Amino acid sequence: MSAQPSSSVSRARLWRTAAAVAVLLGLAGYLVVQYVTGGPGAPHCTVRAEGGSEEYELSPEQAANAATISAVASSRGLPERAVTIALATAMQESGLRNIEFGDRDSVGLFQQRPSQDWGTVQQIMDPVYSAGEFYRHLAKVPGYSRLPLTVAAQKVQRSGFPQAYAKHEANAARLTGALSGRYQDAMTCTESGPVNAQAGGAAQVREKLVREFGPQVLPGAAGHAAGGGRGVTIPVRQSGPAAGEAPRRGWQLATWAVAHSAELRIEQISYAGRTWRAADSGKGWQPKQAASPAAAHDVRIITAQ
Repeated sequence: MSAQPSSSVSRARLWRTAAAVAVLLGLAGYLVVQYVTGGPGAPHCTVRAEGGSEEYELSPEQAANAATISAVASSRGLPERAVTIALATAMQESGLRNIEFGDRDSVGLFQQRPSQDWGTVQQIMDPVYSAGEFYRHLAKVPGYSRLPLTVAAQKVQRSGFPQAYAKHEANAARLTGALSGRYQDAMTCTESGPVNAQAGGAAQVREKLVREFGPQVLPGAAGHAAGGGRGVTIPVRQSGPAAGEAPRRGWQLATWAVAHSAELRIEQISYAGRTWRAADSGKGWQPKQAASPAAAHDVRIITAQ
């Protein structure tokens, strides 16, 4: 048998080398994507269903966007069903990520289009604005809370694939239960790095609370900073007919803070005798003796700066 020409051997070696490099690059890309999107070992948030039998996992970015969507509904006095519809829609449209691209000129959490009068790109890329616009259109749908989720979402979105929203309904409902405070201490997030280079602190927490929940979230002189400007206290004490809603409201605010903990550099959250700490976030919410009976009715947030 004659020897293989040297040019053929060189080409074969070149192809093998190229294939090996492609495999390594693919593996590296996979690992990066897994870390960024919440793969094994990456920072993540976990939501457990009532009874603790099932869990839904999402990234800190997704959790923060979901918490904003829920808070905007709360500021408008909308029911849980509206939140579930909105979350399932954003899960399908953007994966709960505030993306700057999409089909044609679609952008943002809900892939709204400037050319279809949803607002400017800058407005739509603001999660508070885009969630508000979604709810504004949803509220115009007669009986939306009684409609199948796919029907209600489609009347707002007018998607080419309306049935795609259905597969997200269970997780959206589970997430709604946690963010609304109906499921107590149901969400926890592992510690993660800041999402940007902006400074954190109590002022940023108060500003974001008011912008997402409305000014009524910090009545009067409430929400004052303490502890060197690192602390925010949100009173949720209520009296009269609404007193029974206080625990749910408290957990709604505490869960919102957990979801935004990376963005706002939150180190500790306390409510109803339970505490979440970024430093040992893997343990979730831990029991803590309240300093006083009154303190148990306040949501207490401590930031890193």
